[in-house]
Parts: sequence; structure tokens; C-alpha cells
Amino acid sequence: MSQRFLTASRNFLLDDYLPKIRIAMAPLSEADLWWRPNPSSNSIGNLLLHIDGNARQWILGGVGGHAGTRDRDGEFGAVVGATKAELLASLATTFHEIDRLLLRLSDAQLDEARVIQGAHTTVFDAIYHVVEHISHHTGQIIQLAKWRAPGAVRLYDATSESFTPLWSPEPRQT
Repeated sequence: MSQRFLTASRNFLLDDYLPKIRIAMAPLSEADLWWRPNPSSNSIGNLLLHIDGNARQWILGGVGGHAGTRDRDGEFGAVVGATKAELLASLATTFHEIDRLLLRLSDAQLDEARVIQGAHTTVFDAIYHVVEHISHHTGQIIQLAKWRAPGAVRLYDATSESFTPLWSPEPRQT
């Protein structure tokens, strides 16, 4: 069951969330990337910085022991910044690093205790947290993209009899 959990986690990141984010961002301009519906909301750029920072802190740092620093306030405070291509490349790099790390984890390691961002957790719970967290923000990115590019973001070919994703899984890096 542990290996099924790890495989599912890897697949959500590279076969579901990253392709959906790519599709949602494709029709957007660079200005759309940093648009906020109001001053207290986040832009797609903020959400991409946040997903990347959170995943690096919790999985690569907290689970994998990789050194790194995070500027969480900067993730949400940015009003301009990296380009669409740069943000997508960084996120893809992070997801591929996580993929390789999860591939190496053993069943026993999932029960190991960690303290991440001040939270007492286990490796299993840290992975679950990040996968769920990214799902939430992926939905926000899709919604913002649909507001900025009405009719241009299409993820599925769906009828009452069929449901077909319009993307391919992210190629795995070795």
C-alpha cells in the first residue's frame, strides 16, 4: 500500500497537476500571470512561487534533507517577477526532483518523524500535505486563467458517457 501511495503521489504531480497548469497558462500573457482580481488575492505568479516554495520546503527539504531557504512572504508579496517560461521551468524542475526522491523512499521511511515549518509530522503526512496543497492551488490557477482567457482553457473532452483528459503526462526524467 505504501508504494501505491508513493506512485499515486508522483503521478498526481507529473501526470495531472503540472500538465493542467501548463494548459491553463498557455493562452496567458505575461501581464495575465501577475494579474490579481483584487489586492488581497493572489496572482497565478504568486501561486506558482508558493507551490514551488512549499514543495521544496516540505518534500525536498523536510523529507529529503536538501538544504534551502524559503521566502514565503515574498511568494505572496510579488507583484511582478519571473516570466511564465521561467516559473514553469522552475516548477517542473521541483516536481521532477520530488519524483526522483519519492521513487527512492522505502515503506519504513514513510513513518519517520519530521518537523517541517514548525509542524510535527511524518514523511507520509508531509507528502500527503504537499500533494493536497498543490491540488488546491492548481484549481485556483485554472480558475484565474479561465477569467483571463475566457474559452481558451480546456482540460477535458467530456460528455455524460465519456471523460477524456486533453493532456499527456509529463515525461519522466532519469
